[in-house]
Amino acid sequence: MNEDWGVYVHVPWCRVRCPYCAFYVQPDRDANWPRWTEGIIAEYEMRKHRFPGRPSTVYLGGGTPSRLPIDDLEHLRRSIDLAPDGEFTAEANPEDVDEQWLSGAIAAGVNRVSLGIQTFNTRFARLLNRAHSVDQAREVASMVSGAGLQSWSVDVIFALPDQTLADLEVDIAEILAIEPPHVSLYGLTIEPGTPFERARDLGRLKPLDDELWRQMYDTLVSRLEAAGLHRYEVSNFARTGHQSRHNRGYWRGHPYMGLGPSAHGFRPDGSRYSNVKDARAYGTIDDPTEYEESPSRIEADTDLLISALRSVEGIQLSALTTNIRPSAIDDLVRGGLLSRDGDRLALTPEGFPIADAVMNRLVEALQVPNGVEKDS
Repeated sequence: MNEDWGVYVHVPWCRVRCPYCAFYVQPDRDANWPRWTEGIIAEYEMRKHRFPGRPSTVYLGGGTPSRLPIDDLEHLRRSIDLAPDGEFTAEANPEDVDEQWLSGAIAAGVNRVSLGIQTFNTRFARLLNRAHSVDQAREVASMVSGAGLQSWSVDVIFALPDQTLADLEVDIAEILAIEPPHVSLYGLTIEPGTPFERARDLGRLKPLDDELWRQMYDTLVSRLEAAGLHRYEVSNFARTGHQSRHNRGYWRGHPYMGLGPSAHGFRPDGSRYSNVKDARAYGTIDDPTEYEESPSRIEADTDLLISALRSVEGIQLSALTTNIRPSAIDDLVRGGLLSRDGDRLALTPEGFPIADAVMNRLVEALQVPNGVEKDS
């Protein structure tokens, strides 16, 4: 049993829904924060007997955790027995962050903040429906930088419709100017059911072509690496000592407890569960679990492979309970997309930009030891 595990708390409310977002979120005019908070605490108490000891990380994601009232945040933190040296991250939008919120969050135990800036370009900020100005983003980044946090991060979206390399350089210059210790990159994808999907289907929005996407990604990697922000996962870059402990747990296949409407969890015994997608009902039902399963060997190894191979550490083949067809590995190594060092596989610099395709090739090559492609 792996003793290192984290807690993910889904905060389902936002000021407005972003047009690119496919997560389960609701407008916060309907939010019942106290009931949601009590629901999170009750769910934590219900689930913790399936997890050993204390969590090493807590991550508040969403949605927009910075909309959560500080009193509820404090109550939540007191009720989740995070390890003394644990990492407690809260995602935040710049328009919510002022001195009062920041000092209150830190007093409540938050020691890492992830700022959802997304872009410093006014035109693209409007496209993404961001509520903050470019000046506000700079001011908030400066405030967070000087707050004495254990760490902080900036989220940036690239490959936006009509974005050019020159536009991207504006964002890169701004990122480097505020000197964050961690940066998370998100290449825009058009998700099903989003306003961006409808706009694309109506011909009002045209995604960038693959060649320009690759140029943008390579430019970001090169510039961030040169500034001392080193890639430790496909989309995540950090200065030494500032990697996200919570997210590294995902990539290493560690268990995590998902709390809140639509949250997913992975128990130490290998079973998985997901919660109901109903923010209004959450907190009024004894057990919010909607679905749970014990994955087959192929399914479990697929999950581990997809998670672990995203990081620069890669994956140890001995961690799998099934086998990967050797010819598939050999082909990817010869193609310069994978490196192999004994038992360990890892993406090469050429493999990172097309990580999903590499992982799909390996997943298709998974087989149980007796040669049967799928187990029961």
